[in-house]
Amino acid sequence: MSNRRIVVVTAGLGVPSSSRMLADQLGAAARQALEASGTTASVSTFELREYAVDIANNMVTGYAPPKLEALINEVVDADALVAVTPVFTASMSGLFKSFFDVLDNTSLDGKPVILGATGGSARHSMVLDFALRPMFSYLRARVAPTAVYAAPEDWGSGSADAGTVQPGAAALDARVRRAAGELAALFGDQQPAARRDPLASLPFEQLLAQTRQG
Repeated sequence: MSNRRIVVVTAGLGVPSSSRMLADQLGAAARQALEASGTTASVSTFELREYAVDIANNMVTGYAPPKLEALINEVVDADALVAVTPVFTASMSGLFKSFFDVLDNTSLDGKPVILGATGGSARHSMVLDFALRPMFSYLRARVAPTAVYAAPEDWGSGSADAGTVQPGAAALDARVRRAAGELAALFGDQQPAARRDPLASLPFEQLLAQTRQG
């Protein structure tokens, strides 16, 4: 039975933070989804706030201190990534963006990724599609179709005695599980080999001659 390594990075600043809570849910659900498909999985979680100074120094000097270099290697070597950011000023946090700025732009090539974000209002959920998804597309990651946003109303549960769960929490759990299932499916989704154009390597003069003959 193969083992998959899932790395979770979260840019939450508080202790605890809603971003860390969402990251934990996504990481646990991803592990469960992979194990349900017959694959063992391990999850390692990293708080980017603990690397903030090193990330800033890397941005200025181009050199990653050993602690940050170890984190970068964890992300690069992982079989899958869960990335969660709080929303600041209608976009991802600067800490989150800066971390991915210091990665080599080929380091996430083909890597399955779940995206997550948290914020003070459901109106900020579009950050997933307008900020995070384009960035990870540029990095050529394979992003799960479902990205997960959590607003304040998505947290909490109902009375333990009644055994009920608030609609917001139930809806968040459903989104988390759907994203995790999509991540597991990405491992079995073989990308088609690129088809080579037989004309691509021909000299320009020969291509022009064939065009005139047609």
